[in-house]
Amino acid sequence: MAATLRQRIDQVRHVIATAANKSGRDPAAVTLVAVSKTVDRPMIDAAYQLGLRHFGENRVQDAVNRFDPPLPPDAELHMIGQLQTNKVRLGLSVFTMIESVDRPSLVQALDKEAARIGRRLPVLIQVNVAGEDQKAGCAPEQTSGLIQLVQESAWLDLRGLMTIGPLVDEPEAIRPVFAGLRSLRDQVRDNDGSPSLDVLSMGMTNDYAIAIEEGATEVRVGRAIFQP
Repeated sequence: MAATLRQRIDQVRHVIATAANKSGRDPAAVTLVAVSKTVDRPMIDAAYQLGLRHFGENRVQDAVNRFDPPLPPDAELHMIGQLQTNKVRLGLSVFTMIESVDRPSLVQALDKEAARIGRRLPVLIQVNVAGEDQKAGCAPEQTSGLIQLVQESAWLDLRGLMTIGPLVDEPEAIRPVFAGLRSLRDQVRDNDGSPSLDVLSMGMTNDYAIAIEEGATEVRVGRAIFQP
């Protein structure tokens, strides 16, 4: 028998708690972002009723369609896919956080639109730690420059870093990627006097337990929640 939505959410929370406890951390310090890109709005509303408050989407137009009407005010919608500069205005009409800032032109476009609508915008810098050609994200050596650019903007609020691990058969093989993002965060924070960069968004359905063990403060989980 397929597990119910409540059972799947409870199981994900159990995995989060186990991984956090294993690494000596408080499970409450790990934010669960439910990746809702493959499900319809009634399923998202049901997940909200079961206590989820953070949702993630990859495409602007899909998110606009799926979240009309918007979520209740206590919920947040994260943009976790690559964002084109010509979709920034539409994107900020629905997203409350942008996790995929990876180039100067996007920083400038987001700052300009945030100023236009008068709303400070939380952002994460996406780093391509694994160096995969097909993945978005800045190179690790470009991170400090982007951090400085975001800090110089008037309307962007830099919260931390994000990465997407490579697809591998053995999840344990991804551990160095997650450890690399944590190490990069510590390095740029110490060297540049950067903001705290408290958020490390890393880990998805196949590997979020390992990501938490390596310091993730946010995990992006879709299939384990929404697919029976």
